[in-house]
Amino acid sequence: MFERPRTGERAVLVRLGLGAPVDPEDLEEFTQLALSAGALPVATVTGRRERPDPRYFLGSGKAEELREAARASEADLILIDHALSPSQERNLEKLIERRVLDRNGLILDIFAQRARSFEGKLEVELAQLKHIGSRLVRGWTHLERQKGGIGLRGPGETQLETDRRIISQRVRVLTRRLAKIKQQRETGRHVRAEIPVPSLALVGYTNAGKSTLFRALTGADAYVADQLFATLDPTVRRIHLPGGTAVVVADTVGFIRELPHELVAAFESTLTEARAATLLLHIVDASNPRRTEQTAAVNGVLDEIGASGIPQILVYNKIDRLQSAQRIDRDADGRAQAVWISAAQGVGLELLKEAVAERLSRFARQARLRVPAAAGALRSRLYAARAVRGESTAADGSIELAVELPDLELLALARTAGVQILEVQGAGSPCAPGSAYLQSAATSRANKLR
Repeated sequence: MFERPRTGERAVLVRLGLGAPVDPEDLEEFTQLALSAGALPVATVTGRRERPDPRYFLGSGKAEELREAARASEADLILIDHALSPSQERNLEKLIERRVLDRNGLILDIFAQRARSFEGKLEVELAQLKHIGSRLVRGWTHLERQKGGIGLRGPGETQLETDRRIISQRVRVLTRRLAKIKQQRETGRHVRAEIPVPSLALVGYTNAGKSTLFRALTGADAYVADQLFATLDPTVRRIHLPGGTAVVVADTVGFIRELPHELVAAFESTLTEARAATLLLHIVDASNPRRTEQTAAVNGVLDEIGASGIPQILVYNKIDRLQSAQRIDRDADGRAQAVWISAAQGVGLELLKEAVAERLSRFARQARLRVPAAAGALRSRLYAARAVRGESTAADGSIELAVELPDLELLALARTAGVQILEVQGAGSPCAPGSAYLQSAATSRANKLR
């Protein structure tokens, strides 16, 4: 049994190849994770196993090697690039007499440092408490069960049980708070949805340059750093595309390989922006030799959070490192699929805006609609969204508006009392005058008036 040191950032990094040699790229990424957390790597231990050892994960021989490496380098911390079970973590700590942190715990520590919003801090704290809740047993000497004997009997509850109860209570409090915040966020999203503005979400592997691109597009003072998970809390800004179309752009947290499901919940607030987006800009580090694997990892997380069905444009960033030219790649139908840019150098940004405007135009239709003269609030929202292309007054005093809106927004307007869709450009639109949808909506309104 030992007392865990409370300070110290000198770390030994551990990475095993399970069934294959250790990939240097994986080890380099884990080193970047450690540096992002503020650790100072002083030694590295690698090895290969067919399967994890149930006691130490590493195997007894490799665990002894790790203990000697920690002593020789005077390390305070052991960082292991794998998910450990609570018993494996405790067994290693008892053998090596150093703090042991697995990959999940390291990422959560980085999240705790990066979270700035109230919601983000609550989400990270909840994830941390759930992570350490099963790791209390025999981790600290002050948590040992009370011994029997004269003068050693306690009041009836051990320190271990007390800590478990406190954690359980805190988890319940955080869960209730987050549920309330989520409800408020959904209410705010419904209010914003009344102003029909398309939304873009920047997604991609961590350190691919999302925040740099966000700053280049919006001019916002977003935090930019050459480190993993530099952005955790979502940042949202409005920009205008060629032609005057207004869109909302959201910067999100970067994804990473082997991101466990329980950690995805630790940044749900920023991932919500991806799920609710009209179009995803998938940022890829074009200079990274493993960009194909990273792209697949991001798509895997998007599928996990329910955002795989949202259209996306691949944005190959950092082309300045490849000596490559800016360009747009198109599919067989002529649709923009990928754009090659350098966000740091400001190269290709106009091409990117052009591609986004082109893709969003496929979601929008030009239409004419008639609203009552008293519908000033609706008219103001449409103008605020820059969706109005023209206006005239009819003989009966009603207002006719020429607008450019996505089908879903036109459908919502069709269900609004007093709004009449006069004309929709584009074949096959569910909003076309006389369509079954509009007839049913009109009938519903008529029945309400009766």
